[in-house]
Amino acid sequence: MATLEFTKMHGCGNDYIYIVALRARPADPSALSVKLSDRHFGVGGDGLILLAPSSKADIRMEMYNADGSRGAMCGNGIRCLARLAFERGLVRANPMVVETDAGLKTVELRLERRRVVGATVDMGEPILEGRYIPVDAVGRIIDYPLDVAGQHELITAVSMGNPHCVVFVADDGIFKLKDRDFAELGRKFEHHPFFPRRVNTEFILALSPHRLRMRVWERGSGETWACGTGACAALVAAVLTNHSERTATVELRGGELEIEWRADGADANHVFMTGNAVKVFRGEIELGAGEMVPVS
Repeated sequence: MATLEFTKMHGCGNDYIYIVALRARPADPSALSVKLSDRHFGVGGDGLILLAPSSKADIRMEMYNADGSRGAMCGNGIRCLARLAFERGLVRANPMVVETDAGLKTVELRLERRRVVGATVDMGEPILEGRYIPVDAVGRIIDYPLDVAGQHELITAVSMGNPHCVVFVADDGIFKLKDRDFAELGRKFEHHPFFPRRVNTEFILALSPHRLRMRVWERGSGETWACGTGACAALVAAVLTNHSERTATVELRGGELEIEWRADGADANHVFMTGNAVKVFRGEIELGAGEMVPVS
């Protein structure tokens, strides 16, 4: 038997199980993510994130959704990873550069009295070309008509390293929808043939030019209380459809994120996200022989 230490963390309620995998790593992280993410028989979370060595950056984020599928990028997850790496002394740089499957991301930790209270992430430039999001269409997908389960929807598609489908709603009905009914709706979007790699779906109510309310269904995890890349995609979509200015607060079930899509300067066209990074608890679990392997 092997003992594995982990840390449970969340950003706006988007919770993950973190494992430092610099010397040893799970032999099958996908299976371990399914096992640990279960909220009845495991630790409970939206997935598993490994802190892994990188030859290109200060550290690498390796992310797995609750269903075991690989995730390219997680805005809430990367803030928590950066805090954990900094507080454990694994990375001393601030800002630090994190390697992800969606490229290199820069994270600047916000410190108060030497304590990490949050972080700002340069999420990079949004991808708006349909072929690269990807969707089954070319060009920009803005207020694009899509039939979903017999309903006519207008969607705006954005990739922030993972694909997002943003739907603007006229009232707060989507936020009153029961969890079971919301899950049924979310799955219809996630598995729609228009999205060849499935999709995250954000339902957005524009409260003002600087405030958006969001409910999200994440591919591979289901409804989560927050999605950082989704909040960024929502702001970009809101600007493109004249629902918002380039800086806005996004309200999520688990808290608020500050999103800015910069128009000029050295970081023009980059999306910046600021939010919390909260440690919930640390623990350890027992794994069977062969479930952990040395890092080569």
